[in-house]
Formats: sequence, C-alpha cells, structure tokens
Amino acid sequence: MTLTLPGPTLGVVGGGQLGRMLAEAAAPLGVEVIVLDPTPDCPAAPVARDQIVADFDDPEGVRELAERGDLLTFEIELADPDLLDAVREETGVPIQPDPSTLRTIQDKLVQKETLAAAGIPVPEFERVEDAKAVRRTVERHDGVMLKARKGGYDGRGNVPVATAEAAGQAFDAIGGDAMAEEFLDFERELAVIGVKGDGAVRTYPTTETIHREEILRETVTPARAGEVVRERAQAVARDVLAELDGRGVYGIELFETREGEVLVNEIAPRPHNSGHWTIEGATCSQFETHVRATLGWPLGETTHRCPTAIANLLGDVEETTVATLSGVESVLSAPNAHLHWYGKREVRPLRKMGHLAVTGRTHDVDGGADVDGEAAPEVLERARLLRDGLTFKQGTVDDRPGEEQ
Repeated sequence: MTLTLPGPTLGVVGGGQLGRMLAEAAAPLGVEVIVLDPTPDCPAAPVARDQIVADFDDPEGVRELAERGDLLTFEIELADPDLLDAVREETGVPIQPDPSTLRTIQDKLVQKETLAAAGIPVPEFERVEDAKAVRRTVERHDGVMLKARKGGYDGRGNVPVATAEAAGQAFDAIGGDAMAEEFLDFERELAVIGVKGDGAVRTYPTTETIHREEILRETVTPARAGEVVRERAQAVARDVLAELDGRGVYGIELFETREGEVLVNEIAPRPHNSGHWTIEGATCSQFETHVRATLGWPLGETTHRCPTAIANLLGDVEETTVATLSGVESVLSAPNAHLHWYGKREVRPLRKMGHLAVTGRTHDVDGGADVDGEAAPEVLERARLLRDGLTFKQGTVDDRPGEEQ
C-alpha cells in the first residue's frame, strides 16, 4: 500500500460528539471530514470540513454526502442501512462498516439472535409482543429488562420490570414490539473497543463502565476485574468481531456475572463512549483508529499507555436551557486532567455535554511501559471529584448539593 497526503475525504452520517471527535482525529492524518446531520451547526460542524444539513435517512442528503466523499461511515445507528446500500450501489462509494452489520445491530432482538446462533454467550432473552408475554417472562426469570428492539440509547428504550403487575405499564412505555432479557445480578459492566481492518483484528484493553439510571457515568481502564475475567472479555470481543462485516471500530458492552462469566450486552458499530479513554490513555485513540480502519489504512496501536478514568459531564438542570458550564478552572488547573467539550448549545437533564479524563502513572519495565492497574481506583475517584465540581446550574459551584457516588 502506497499512501500520499492530502488524504481522501471521509463522509460521516451523524455530526454529534462522535463525529466531532472523528473530525479532530482525522485532521492530523490529512483526511477531511464532511458530516450529515439534521441539526444546523451540529457539534461536529466547527471542526469538520463541511456539514450537509439533512435527516439521517434523507436520500438526497446521503447521495450528496457520497458524491462529496471518497468513503462513507456512520457515527449513529439511526442511519438507514437500506438507503446506504442503495447509495453505494448507485455511486460506487464504499461504506464501512458494511450496512448489513448496521441492519443487524439496529434490531436488538436480531442482534442477540445472531450472537446466540454463533455460540457467543448472552443473557437469556426472548421476543415479547404484548403485556401478557412480558408477564410470563417476568415470572420465569424473576424480573426482566424490557428493551425496545429499535432506537433506544442512553437508558431510553430500556425499562426494568421487577413484578408481573408492572408488565402492562412497562410494555406501554416501550410502545410496541420488544425484547425481554433476564435481569442479571451482575458483578460489574465491562466494555471492549474492537477494531476490524483489512485482514487485521485488534482490541483495546478491557474497560469497566459504571452506569446509573441506565446512563454511562464513568469508565476506568484497566477494569477493576480479575485478570482471568479481563482476558475472557477480550476473547469474547474477538468472537463478536468475527460475526460482523466491515472495517471500523466497534463498541462491545459486556456483563461480568457474580460467577465470573462474561456475557455480551450490546454492540455499537462505531466509536463508543466507553472508548473515550483511548484519547489520552492509549497509543492511538479509537477515533484515529476508526478513520484508519474505514479507509483501509494500517491500524493504530491499541496498547494501553496509563491507567485512565473518564467522567461524563451530564446536564444537571431540571429543564432545557442555554449551556454554560461553571467550574472549568478546577479541571484545567488539576494535574493529569483533560477536558473535552462537545459543543452542544443547549443543556437538557442528563444530556451528555462533554467528559473529562484523568490519567495515572506507568512504570518502566525493561525498557517498556507497565500500566499500574492498582492506580485505577485512584484515577476514578479523582475524575469523580473533578466532575462533581462542575455544574450547568445557575449560581456558584459551591451552591450545588453533593451528588451520590
């Protein structure tokens, strides 16, 4: 392979924070990014070459993106795989990952059926078409997580159902055809960012993800799990990658059960919040790696540089308002702390507005670097403390009541 710069133009369906960070990572490689997003001046717009303002499933918008790009990818599952297939056929512009993978991932039931058929460990699940079916699964499993088959994210579309009496209300909240999954009393949630290139597969180290109200709040890498579990997560992630078509980065969410098993929760065929730690904590970030992989370029190194914790900056307001974050100086003045702002103009309750990263130390071992796993709890606590010193509320930071950890 012979490469020259300037490089190709990458078209991205979606211009949210992931599109923004993709554009930031592409620029040093000589790759220009054009995004398609329905929100004018979307978060990616200030750092991308240009934005096409159109819905994710707008045929004319996607065709224009293909005409202006040398290759297309997507940073949101709301892209239409049938439209992507049609545009690829019309224009000859490659799309990575393959739209067939997006089609499989979009439907949580089909996703789980595909994994189970491949022998990949997943929680017990089944399709439920009405409240009566939900009641039966709740009684059989002593509680389930009811999931909308399509469209759910950040806790939306997931409803825990602990009793048969709550089945009807839960099914109505989902609003239609759904999947019921056994309610796991897990030890912790894990994630592995996997990468597929041309004939190459790599994984980043296993991350621990910490959720509250079904929303990711923090991550810490390396995960505070035993080495056997971390290695098992890597093996499961590689098995998942073998079932997916197309080059790029994949976010693979996992459960560690009380018995030490590793089960697949969900897959995202794109960079993922659980991989934001790679910007400071890995040799090559998930975003640069996604750009390289989709273009068919040599993959970046996925090695771990240092223990790293991420804390998401979520909207702590009660209603939508203009986004103004206070307390920023506390992060900027802290050692080994890094602030990432997503460029969203409005803050809503629990909306992801940015994140901060805290890094720890590595030890020199025979000329190499050994990541200090024992530092993980320390960097996580520092990230939480710094995050809790920031607020979108009016008034001073000191007026803000303390958050539950």
